Amino acid sequence: MEKKKNIEFIDPKVEQEEIRGFTVRSIIDGSLLTLRSFVKQLPFILFLVMLALLYIANRYNAEKIVRQINTLRTEVKDLRAEEITTASELMNLNRQSKVLDLIEEKQMGLQVAKEPPYKIVKK
Repeated sequence: MEKKKNIEFIDPKVEQEEIRGFTVRSIIDGSLLTLRSFVKQLPFILFLVMLALLYIANRYNAEKIVRQINTLRTEVKDLRAEEITTASELMNLNRQSKVLDLIEEKQMGLQVAKEPPYKIVKK
């Protein structure tokens, strides 16, 4: 005995009626979901929905990264300004007149050499 496969043939008239039966009322009452043409396209519709969700998630992620970049740029500008200020203060403290003032202020007992330094040579 041979097993027969159930092959379903769709009547073109029924399919045309289903296409004509696509109205706003069929969307509202839910009868659209039972139409064969809709059920056949369901995997493709789900694929499109998944792509739309991925697109939305990617957009939100991109906006988040842009906000982080802007925050980091402003932080870098602030740190550069602080670095320049600190470097200029340090340069000011290294001047000979400032060093002498600090030595006198802290009473370290150091004095400026009156004679220039000389090199000791071995004979």
